Amino acid sequence: MRLRDPLVPVFLALAAGVVASRAAAIDAVGIPLPNALVFAGILAVLALIARAFITRRTAWAAGLASVGCLGVALDVVHRPAPPPEIEFTPGETMELAGCVVEPVAQSPDREQMVLELAEGARARVNWYLEEGQVAPALRYGQRIEIEAKLRKPRNYANPGAFDFEHYLARRHIYWTATANAKSALRILDSSCGRWPLTWIYEARQFAVRRLDSFYEKDRYSRGMTRALLVGDTAMLDRVWADDFRRTGTYHALVISGLHLTLLTGWFLFFLRFISAGVGWSLFATSLIAWLYTALAGGGAPIARAAAGLTLYLAGRCLFRDPRVLNLLAAVAIGYLAIDPDSLFDASFQLSFLSVAMIGAVAAPLLERTLDPYARGLQRLDQDRWDVLLEPKVAALRVEMRLLAETLFFALGLPRCFTLTLLDYTARAVFYCLSLLLVSAVVQAGLMLPMIAYFHRLSVSGLTANLLIVPLMDIVVLTGFAAIVTGWAWLAALAALPLGWARSVAAWHASFEPPVRLADPPVWLIAGFLAGLVCVWIAMQLPRRRWRLVLASPWLACLGLLIAQPFEPVYEAGRLEITTLDVGQGDGLLVASPHGRFMLVDAGGFPVFGKRPTRPSIDVGEEVVSPYLFHRGIRQVDVIVATHAHEDHIGGLRAVVENFRPREIWTGAFPETESWTSLRRWIEGRGVKIVARQAGERLDWDGVEVRVLSPPAGYDPAAQAKNNDSLVLRLALGARSILLTGDVERQMENVMVESNLVAPTDILKVAHHGSKTSSTEAFLDAAKPRWAVISAGYANLFHHPHPLIVDRLTERGIEVWRTDVQGQIRMITDGRAWRIEGFRSPGQTRQPWSSRRLAF
Repeated sequence: MRLRDPLVPVFLALAAGVVASRAAAIDAVGIPLPNALVFAGILAVLALIARAFITRRTAWAAGLASVGCLGVALDVVHRPAPPPEIEFTPGETMELAGCVVEPVAQSPDREQMVLELAEGARARVNWYLEEGQVAPALRYGQRIEIEAKLRKPRNYANPGAFDFEHYLARRHIYWTATANAKSALRILDSSCGRWPLTWIYEARQFAVRRLDSFYEKDRYSRGMTRALLVGDTAMLDRVWADDFRRTGTYHALVISGLHLTLLTGWFLFFLRFISAGVGWSLFATSLIAWLYTALAGGGAPIARAAAGLTLYLAGRCLFRDPRVLNLLAAVAIGYLAIDPDSLFDASFQLSFLSVAMIGAVAAPLLERTLDPYARGLQRLDQDRWDVLLEPKVAALRVEMRLLAETLFFALGLPRCFTLTLLDYTARAVFYCLSLLLVSAVVQAGLMLPMIAYFHRLSVSGLTANLLIVPLMDIVVLTGFAAIVTGWAWLAALAALPLGWARSVAAWHASFEPPVRLADPPVWLIAGFLAGLVCVWIAMQLPRRRWRLVLASPWLACLGLLIAQPFEPVYEAGRLEITTLDVGQGDGLLVASPHGRFMLVDAGGFPVFGKRPTRPSIDVGEEVVSPYLFHRGIRQVDVIVATHAHEDHIGGLRAVVENFRPREIWTGAFPETESWTSLRRWIEGRGVKIVARQAGERLDWDGVEVRVLSPPAGYDPAAQAKNNDSLVLRLALGARSILLTGDVERQMENVMVESNLVAPTDILKVAHHGSKTSSTEAFLDAAKPRWAVISAGYANLFHHPHPLIVDRLTERGIEVWRTDVQGQIRMITDGRAWRIEGFRSPGQTRQPWSSRRLAF
């Protein structure tokens, strides 16, 4: 079999070398860079010798092995150097001076900019504005000085969490800073940056200002067109995009290769229409592609598309017909040579895999099924063409002519008209069927990354994409025409398909089942990827039977990904309580000895009045849920909402939506407007809400649960208070743990005086270690051996309070903290405890450190 896409195995070998280097940390175990390069050189020489004197297969094997060694060397070369350091305490106000090196993201309540403090050392600054305050129009290439509170980025220290530190470090951003309306900001006279980018980003700001003027009173169209046309997502509200995410059409909202291809295609058509030379037309189109890439912010997806388009146009200049997979592999090899770490980037995987599925699977399938019929329907009146076509296609042409005759005699329509009508109708049908086939193939190929990164499987995406993508294409074309001409009627025209697309997404989302999928096991991931290679090989085989045989392993993996017949991760016969790192909030996962799960609080952010620094992420969706999916959990039996403060129930809606609990246990919840609305939403999903009170005893799947607070007859105030908290004591055998929510000294005293507080092994310290809780009398009654504190790193409240930490250590109580150790797992078999922390003190990334703790 002749290999038609020789660059594909080269890319696979290079990627395998990068993966092997990353998985085995080769540079850290005695195989340094020079050795890897020597191995690559030796194998390359062996490949040349084999090609000349032995066999072609041996040459391929040696050559690919040398490419794999080169992948190892590239990964070692590009390992990041130690990050730059600034001496400061977290949250300290400092004066930052630097150059604005990225387009400034502007929204009504803040401006976000990236300052380069020194070469390769950047800080991302969020400048929050007061209501009605007008910020100065900052732009790329300005030198500024600003007073801001500086912090280092820090990941949520849970397995499966998004590596935010690494994401920023790839952009050379090593600090985040926060400034408010009172912070001093000075724009310096000197300028910086590169003049081509200055011009391009000025054009970008011009486009943003013009869109703002078009849609001054239409916030939805304003935010969506900003994102669609110039890649500015500062005003793209999460709620607008939810339906697009659920239906698998979110890719249509962001700058991607689809938009680039559409714009450059029309530009090339215009140049050819005015009879421009072929070479100059292709060169100008490539230049426009890169200018638009810079205008859109230079994001990785569109940059990859521009690189691929440039290679394609270069091939056309040389009168070559580039193959899609070869072209794709060439672009991928170039990206890995520049940055091997891009192989592990979600956008890289999604972009290349979607195009690869079209080139490797969808295109061959279309060539063998629908395309012959679509081509054969042209010029139906020319019956002499029938003998030149396949028999089945010729038979369809005859049937279409007979149908035209029938319409002629039945309706009296002219034969030429009926033939033309049938021709275009049939071609439209085949076109829609082709789009459905391509959409289905791409959805199947992207199933693994969609589950691994987003834990979603879209059912309605097949038809939603067919409708939404063309509508967004119209928005892109008319939107850019409006920006260039300044015609408001064109902007109003662009808003129409934008609204239609929103309605289509909402309609499809109403049929989308509320099912989220957990992380697949590693062996299934490896099998799926190996199966894709087998499918690529299968599509090049002439015999259908062998194609089915080679594709069957991938189809089996596809079925397993959907069905997910896997047990979640838990330790049978043991009780596990895991305190998650959710920042300045609470979130605990309890696993029973028989594999049922309880979630105590769902994280969130403390909110007191209007706090401009409130983060815009959903902790339930982006912190708690990823960890549960990482454990293979698809349903939680019980969710405990201790009380109605946002740092405990801020993520409740997301975890209820994702994990469909049977019951929600609550403490004393005041009937506020927000809780009443949330309660109705929860009960509308068939979830039972149970208010627990002191004195109740429950047997939850082999675990003894005692309720210590709130007391019977407790009447909550009009607004949520810490003393509303539900306090639980969980026990298995002789071992127990006390979960205290945010109760303060008044309620602690009530529990002590009521003789409800018995000695326990582990205390989850109340109210994040605040000095308003953990009284001496309460600690003396509980007599814990270990204390666990859930607090955010360098939080604004300075929790845990030093007084409480001293009070615990004075009693010989060992303290574990999520702001230090990250996630903390506590596991018991009823006789002894094992406590594990995600990281050791003073380290930002480390595998599990554990110790066996027994009595």
